Amino acid sequence: MSIWQIAWRSIRQRALASSLTSFSMALGVLLVTAVLLVHGLVSKSFSDNSDLGYNMIAGAKGGKLQQVLNTTFYLSEPVENIPYTFYQEFLTKEQQEKELAVMAPEKRGELSDGTFAKNTEFAIPVCLGDYYQNFRVVGTLPKFFESFKNEDGEDLKYHFDEGRNFEVWNEEHGYREAVVGSIVAQQTGLKLGDQIAASHGGDPTDIHTESPFTVVGILAPSGTPNDRAVFINMEGFYLMSGHAKVEEDDKEVALVEKGKDQPLDSSEQVDVASVDIDTAEKTTSRPQPLPIDQREVTAILLRTADLFSPIIIRNRVNEGNVAQIVMPVMEITNLFDLIVKPIQTLLLVITTLICFVSGISILVSIYNSMNDRKREIAVMRALGARRETVMGIVLWESIILSVGGGILGWMGAHLLLFLASPSIEAQTGVRIGLFDLAPLPRSLEVQLPAVIIENSWLGPFCSLELVIVPALIMLAVIVGFLPAYTAYRTDVAEALSSSP
Repeated sequence: MSIWQIAWRSIRQRALASSLTSFSMALGVLLVTAVLLVHGLVSKSFSDNSDLGYNMIAGAKGGKLQQVLNTTFYLSEPVENIPYTFYQEFLTKEQQEKELAVMAPEKRGELSDGTFAKNTEFAIPVCLGDYYQNFRVVGTLPKFFESFKNEDGEDLKYHFDEGRNFEVWNEEHGYREAVVGSIVAQQTGLKLGDQIAASHGGDPTDIHTESPFTVVGILAPSGTPNDRAVFINMEGFYLMSGHAKVEEDDKEVALVEKGKDQPLDSSEQVDVASVDIDTAEKTTSRPQPLPIDQREVTAILLRTADLFSPIIIRNRVNEGNVAQIVMPVMEITNLFDLIVKPIQTLLLVITTLICFVSGISILVSIYNSMNDRKREIAVMRALGARRETVMGIVLWESIILSVGGGILGWMGAHLLLFLASPSIEAQTGVRIGLFDLAPLPRSLEVQLPAVIIENSWLGPFCSLELVIVPALIMLAVIVGFLPAYTAYRTDVAEALSSSP
């Protein structure tokens, strides 16, 4: 009979004590694995999603981190708005004409290439502030789903499970078409053809019932914050009540001429600045878009044309008083380094201490059993077993209890997180698979050759979780050494003579 078989039989003889000891180790490893896995995957999601295909965000001056959290992750509230004309600074004349094609030429004004057009690969405006139930409503343009590419630079990043992308103008739905994220569709039950009405500023009592949008597309799951958002045509967003920027003087003139005391509704805000609307425009079937001077955007998602453009754009914009440029990757990295990383370290220290306490319980359990096993050890020695053999048996017991409990705890952590994955995904957009391993921290990942992570079969196994089993074996050897040494020093004659 081999040494480990003898150790296994000894553990089975003390089944209850061995089970409780191994369970304490399993609990410690479960906590360590859960902390590594949840923090690792959520951190990776934040880091990856902080660069969803753009490298800069232009927004109103204020908190940079709040700008990133609001624009990229749809958390927090918008800082402030910036003029639509500032967005035009990132477009060529041709791009502006294409986007404003629904507007009468005399309403656009004189168009020319923007100041930063040659430095910009693409610029996408977003308008925030409204909600559908508890999901953020994002007013944007169809190019939001046409500009972002996967890492290979060929395939589009976003695909549609059902339907299509919304259009700026559609003969059937006008300016009011919407696309919903996968989680929104799953939790609300929205289907193609359903109509939705946003609430202004998240106030459930202030719903734009006069401006419903028709769902024409449902996004495929992407694992990004966009799964939890509702996207509507920006032209329709502007035509909803309360979304037009109206100068006080123009508003008073319009109210006097209209002979009203209440605020203007959306149809009246379409062209408040010029009260004398042409008769042809009044009778046309297509509503007139909001004039440029009454438009604002919350932020602009930017991808620069070359390596030097971010420096040029950031310096020139930040020196002005209209907007600021934020680097999302930098802000998220600072957030994790300053706030999240210390919390993770504290949790790992606590859970590691639990593992050490579990190891000590293994030591106490085996050591206390030595008094009851002196005769057994003496008999083994009398039958020819060497001291090293007896010591090895005790060490094997410690290893079996530690590693066995550790593996159960590791499997239990993955199973529990897999069962909780739907809830985690609903809150963070992160999907946790049964066999997902905690990713390496960025600080370690960048030190590994890219060939190992991307092209080698070792890539998926680069995880701190795989350090757990070797660490448990080392811990078992350390805590099992004292009882093993006690067994090694057992006096055969004394043990046999003192036994009943």
